[in-house]
Amino acid sequence: MIKQLAHSAVYDIFSLNSGVVYRIPKYQREYTWGIKDWEALFNDVTENDFGYFLGSYICVNSGSINGTTLELIDGQQRFTTIMLLLTALYEKLSFLKEQMDADEQISLANLRNKLVNKKQTYTSEGTKKTEYIQRLILQKQNMNDEDFSFVLSYKGIITEQKAQPKNFGNRRISKAYKYFGKLIDEKVAEFKEENPNISDVGVLFNIVEKFERAIMVGIEVDTNKDAYMLFESLNHRGVPLSALDLIKNSLIATAEGKADADNSYEIWKQILFNVGQDDYSVQERFFRQYYNSFREELNAPYKSTDKKYYLGYLATRTTLLDIYEKMIKSDYKSLINDLLQKSKIYALITNNSDEECVYTASLADLERISGAPSYILLLYVISNKDKLNLSPENLDELIKTLITFFVRRNVTDVPNTRKLTQLFIDIISEVKVLQGAELVSTVREKLISVSASDEAFESKMRGPIYDENPEATRFILCSIEAQHQTKEIYTDLWSRDNQNKYVWTIEHIFPEGENIPNAWVEMIAGGNKDLAKQYLANYVHTLGNLTITGYNQNLSNMPFEQKKDRKSKDKRKDMGYRNGLYLNQSVVNEDSWTIDKIKARTDVLVQTLKDMYRW
Repeated sequence: MIKQLAHSAVYDIFSLNSGVVYRIPKYQREYTWGIKDWEALFNDVTENDFGYFLGSYICVNSGSINGTTLELIDGQQRFTTIMLLLTALYEKLSFLKEQMDADEQISLANLRNKLVNKKQTYTSEGTKKTEYIQRLILQKQNMNDEDFSFVLSYKGIITEQKAQPKNFGNRRISKAYKYFGKLIDEKVAEFKEENPNISDVGVLFNIVEKFERAIMVGIEVDTNKDAYMLFESLNHRGVPLSALDLIKNSLIATAEGKADADNSYEIWKQILFNVGQDDYSVQERFFRQYYNSFREELNAPYKSTDKKYYLGYLATRTTLLDIYEKMIKSDYKSLINDLLQKSKIYALITNNSDEECVYTASLADLERISGAPSYILLLYVISNKDKLNLSPENLDELIKTLITFFVRRNVTDVPNTRKLTQLFIDIISEVKVLQGAELVSTVREKLISVSASDEAFESKMRGPIYDENPEATRFILCSIEAQHQTKEIYTDLWSRDNQNKYVWTIEHIFPEGENIPNAWVEMIAGGNKDLAKQYLANYVHTLGNLTITGYNQNLSNMPFEQKKDRKSKDKRKDMGYRNGLYLNQSVVNEDSWTIDKIKARTDVLVQTLKDMYRW
């Protein structure tokens, strides 16, 4: 079944000497990774030691000559992402070629050879020439391969010249490539801030090396059937030990020597229950944020050592185990009792507690807008609210300030995600000596100083906001609707069904699908299909074309009039836009839906949001 198993660095997988071409089957699902996935992969590799493990991939030897073409059955999302990232790094380095010494120029050429295969051919005159051919062939779905080929061609990496595909900038390959350029620039600036003497070339090659030395396990099989069976086996057998499992084991082993194992285990279970019994990611986040919130206090007993932060500078996924093993070894009992107390506060912050307070509703909104990085700050200030003289009203104001910050941050991506942990640790250092309203005001001023400008915020809100951040889009649409609800007229827009999916979802008035129905081509573009596609690319994901409905699937590609007036089979329930929501009031009064009306509604919603989330 398994023909070959290899534990290889990315450098070897795409080695010039291997000559392997990786081909994703034509009709494999399209490239689906988004901003969170791009950031996670980039941060995981660049922030950890060389040799970071990127997972496994499965390929089928398609029987080509010398077995040099392999069909990639599992791992295509990571392969595509790595290739786009390496291409972005190659582009950045190419601009700096004149600043490189001879060895660095060889390294640049070697980087290009990861992305292509060299092929020696002859002209009609018999002259020998070298062609550079694409090494990773993507799937055809949603023009993935056409877009990727264009990127390689435009950057001069492959020999064949490719024209820019229509609407290239609106698809994921283009967006991923552009986003990696941004992440790389930020990483270079961050690295040079810490190491002023290093050159841009040096930083970029350091990032390249991190990715080239990342490890993947490749499994080669003979048939698609073998690949499928293996894929199922790998994904359904066995659960590896997590960092928290290992921390628990260390804790219980230490407590056992003190005849305290049973009691410690019961406390451990209560801690996990408090922060989210069934969600490992939340549990792990709590243990990281606990250390990062109280880093100064937790390191205080070790001030006599050479290191300022003996336990660790920051708790990350890779440093977590080492930090907690040191604390357990030093004083496991004080640690576990403090974790228990802090976990109760964390349960309140994450809405996992039955306790109601003045700021419970604000905490719910902070979670909905993905404000979890600020829990570092909230865990500290709520734990010390009496010492800091913070009233419930002060805390409510602070949380609402954080909501404004995260709305603006998630729409503009400023500041970038990697800086958020350090930002809130720095804020804790500043506010430790402050009291009450002054503390809240200081936090607000600090957040304003690192946020995007009003102009940048407005510009992003006028763009394809749903395509760039659907979660933030849903939040701001729901927040507009919430302003117009009363106790008498209330709809829970955050309710979920028995599969934990939102009942109320975002609806595109002008449908978002590539195959535009004829009725919409006629209404939106006077029957001109090419113009309708252009409008689709430019306006379908803008605020003016978005609303909320509990019946998204029922409306889908229906003509505008049917979307407005759709009713249930018994004619008693409005399933269309006449559902009583404020967001739909301006829509149901229209006889048609045009680009001008989308623009006008965008203007209104943007102004509303500017007023709601103004500093």
